[in-house]
Amino acid sequence: MSLQAQFDQAVADSKQLSERPDNATLLKLYALFKQGSSGDVDGKRPGITDLVGRAKWDAWNGLKGMSADEAKQAYIDLIESLK
Repeated sequence: MSLQAQFDQAVADSKQLSERPDNATLLKLYALFKQGSSGDVDGKRPGITDLVGRAKWDAWNGLKGMSADEAKQAYIDLIESLK
């Protein structure tokens, strides 16, 4: 199975988890997904009043420079650990 197919399966599996992960884990999943599918973050950091958007941007920006394949594999591994 290709890395992309495994990534797509992990994305589908993420919607079927028995328990909702904590917020820190959700941010990590979001950042890994975005890095794996879109690459490095672009655009400006959201303002101080957009707490959720700012947290997401910061999490994604923290992965700057990570390759898409590395991010996809990390996402797959994290989802597997949550099952």
